[in-house]
Amino acid sequence: MKPFKETQRFDQWWVKLILIIVIAATAIPLYMVFNEAAFREEMFWPVLIPVLITVGAILFIYMLRLETTIDAKGIHYRFFPFGKKSLFWHDISECYVRAYSPLKEYGGWGIRWGFNGRAYNVKGNKGIQVILKSGKKILFGTQKESEAKNVILSYKDNFS
Repeated sequence: MKPFKETQRFDQWWVKLILIIVIAATAIPLYMVFNEAAFREEMFWPVLIPVLITVGAILFIYMLRLETTIDAKGIHYRFFPFGKKSLFWHDISECYVRAYSPLKEYGGWGIRWGFNGRAYNVKGNKGIQVILKSGKKILFGTQKESEAKNVILSYKDNFS
């Protein structure tokens, strides 16, 4: 069977809007300070450091992505730029796709911890729920619900 592969990014309209507001809130005062006649050279770094931090944070958010792969060995995931991890079928007792509430169950999006275990999610409210034989629960957000269900069903004999 062909492996399931999915890459998700924080590309929602409201994330883009927040980033635009942050850029404007940083750029407008910077523009005003640099255009003042009283601007002195020693003011350069104290003014520029917050801008560099803001640009770094925006680039970091832009780079973040959730990569999920399901194959004959198990479920492999990475929340880039962090390391890649794998859950092998022989360690999994249950695996299924379900609807969930990111805010109520996990307190939002990203790498989250909640009463229902850990979640790696970027957007939406559908996820691949994994319950390990140790009892640990991990949820991976997905935008490809039916494709994920089909692949999980094809590997159903590899776990339980």
